Amino acid sequence: MVENDKKDIRINSHVYDSMVKSPNRAMMRATGMEDADFRKPLIGVISTWAENTPCNMHLHDFGIIAKKGIQKAGGWPVQFGTVTVSDGIAMGTPGMSYSLPSRDIIADSVEIAAGGQNLDAFVAIGGCDKNMPGCLIAMANANIPAIFVYGGTIAPGKYKGKDIDLVSVFEAIGKWNNGDLSEDEVMAIERNACPGPGACGGMYTANTMASAIEAMGMSLPGSSSNPAISEEKRKDVEAAGAAVYYLLENNIRPKDIMTRKAFENAITMVMALGGSTNAILHLLAMAHAADVDLTIDDFNEFQGKVPHLADLKPSGQYVFQNLFEVGGVQAVMKYLFQNGYIHGECLTVTGKTIAENLEHAPDLKAGQDVIMPLENPKRKDGPLIVLKGNLAPEGAVAKVSGLKVRSHTGPCKVFNSEDDAIKAVLVNEIKDGDVVVVRYVGPKGGPGMPEMLSLSSMLVGKGQGETVALLTDGRFSGGTHGFVVGHIAPEAQDRGSIALIQDGDIVTVDQDTKSINVEVTEEDLAERRRKLITPPLTSRGILGKYAHTVSSASKGAVTDFWNRNPFEEARDVKND
Repeated sequence: MVENDKKDIRINSHVYDSMVKSPNRAMMRATGMEDADFRKPLIGVISTWAENTPCNMHLHDFGIIAKKGIQKAGGWPVQFGTVTVSDGIAMGTPGMSYSLPSRDIIADSVEIAAGGQNLDAFVAIGGCDKNMPGCLIAMANANIPAIFVYGGTIAPGKYKGKDIDLVSVFEAIGKWNNGDLSEDEVMAIERNACPGPGACGGMYTANTMASAIEAMGMSLPGSSSNPAISEEKRKDVEAAGAAVYYLLENNIRPKDIMTRKAFENAITMVMALGGSTNAILHLLAMAHAADVDLTIDDFNEFQGKVPHLADLKPSGQYVFQNLFEVGGVQAVMKYLFQNGYIHGECLTVTGKTIAENLEHAPDLKAGQDVIMPLENPKRKDGPLIVLKGNLAPEGAVAKVSGLKVRSHTGPCKVFNSEDDAIKAVLVNEIKDGDVVVVRYVGPKGGPGMPEMLSLSSMLVGKGQGETVALLTDGRFSGGTHGFVVGHIAPEAQDRGSIALIQDGDIVTVDQDTKSINVEVTEEDLAERRRKLITPPLTSRGILGKYAHTVSSASKGAVTDFWNRNPFEEARDVKND
């Protein structure tokens, strides 16, 4: 029988202590454990390593570094992996249907491994859009001490003396189709856009979620903006190993950190930096897992009071590494905290509060223009807007950073797939003033709610980013900009209004009134709905399981049993 001769900080792995667990320990000895090691807490290192994507190809090495930090602190580290999907590679292909479902598969697989191996704590290392919120959902569900480490942003590519990135390639396709670039020029951009490891370099979904997670307090200060290839990144990976041991010693768990105010800090950071529309989807899902009362309507409160400060791609000129060079996310947090936008009392994975962490944070570098001053912001309010109206009674999400057009009214051209819409763009069927609608691509209908970066980038590349509105019950990449509205709910597959509109119907989208409406009477919509026949749901494999269990995008597209949100029930009782 294994005995402990010091304070036992283990949460779960003590189950291996008794004499009857001798067979279990026999197998663990084959992995290298010896008598003394069974007294150590068992700490997982979950790496979303994958060699087929630059976002994640370096994460196994980071896992080894994190293990060293755990070993030095006194834990027994065990590294294992989970799946990942690269949105940039899957974009515009059938593989895109697997992207959003992978978030919940990652969450489930991490929770299974943590529970099945009786881990006491874990470090999760992610580098791409869905594995980051997936890891955070798992942390909330497992609720054992845990810390997130971001794999870091990619360095910018170079072409003709200018910084470029993956979105530059997507937009080059539209310019090529428009006759503005040759095939050779597109290929040159392709060859230079992604120079090595790291997540897509603008303020796209990966960098958005990394920033939000740091603002929430679930990663170490500075971790989100340290580039993938940097000494700072290697240091923060090792430091995470020691930090998770500290969390275990002090019994600090994810739900102690992932509070309502922590989510408000995350939303504030997303608005100030001009983050991805996907942040709304993922923060709702993370809040659901953490039992935090957060709804899609809450985002408009912060949109109204948090200015957009960052001049970052896709609508700005700089990449995320430029933000690192002028002080990083920590410096932005410090600036916002000093001006009353951040809750400083929130606990973090350092065991200290946000305010305590920021005492020693760097200031924004003097003379920089990556982050605009509050007195002269890029936009006086936030760039992510939740729209509602008869076309989206449950809500839709628009990203309006850099958008000069305040509203758009025009006739619909309706497509039941992204491929059909792309074909129409390529043959110049889409005219200025049109409203392009792509439906049956929501969480259930897609299935998997694919992103429309290929389509939106073509419109931008053809010079129609502000003259054509693009609406969908699917999603948009963090790299998308232009007049785009996604997450329309209820989705077409759920017989939402987007399934009822027809070619030529007039739709108005207005960011000032936060509205999205179609000029069709309720009586006509009801008659169209009565005649509507929706396609059958996918019924086999993971996409079938997903389609039959996923919630509305307005609730985060979660796959937990939803039933009724207890916070909604409480509000209903109060209202009654």
